[in-house]
Amino acid sequence: MSVHFEERSGVIPCKTSWGNWSQTMEEVFIEVNVPHGTSGKEVKCNLSSKHIELHVKGQQVFKGKLFGTTVADEGTWTLEDKCMIRIVLMKTNREAGNCWTSLLEGEYCADAWVQDQMQRKLTLERFQRENPGFDFSGADISGNFAGGGPDFSSLQK
Repeated sequence: MSVHFEERSGVIPCKTSWGNWSQTMEEVFIEVNVPHGTSGKEVKCNLSSKHIELHVKGQQVFKGKLFGTTVADEGTWTLEDKCMIRIVLMKTNREAGNCWTSLLEGEYCADAWVQDQMQRKLTLERFQRENPGFDFSGADISGNFAGGGPDFSSLQK
């Protein structure tokens, strides 16, 4: 369901020196630019539920403790067109209020504007899941959306 929402509403990337990262309620996406012609044998990527480490051509790109926990055996990486590594991590906490403020603890932090946009996006994604007959992909919200936005679950239908 979120795939279609993402296609229609776009992503909010957090730019870094090596590429960018973004997130949905369920996943974290990391795109790393590498020298053209890089082969899969030159990439060493270690993924665990709380840590990540990436080396390309013997050089460390990043290493550290993830901001949140992930499902270790569902993390994947691919080398695309021999110039970009795409890493996909599955969050263990898939609530709209679980908006990562950085990729690693204390590193690759989203600035205040990007963080605000990411939280808005996750809140709209939550609204989309709760109301599948509506299209929130072009919507904008204001007000209290921190922590996943208001909780309407107690309202009668």
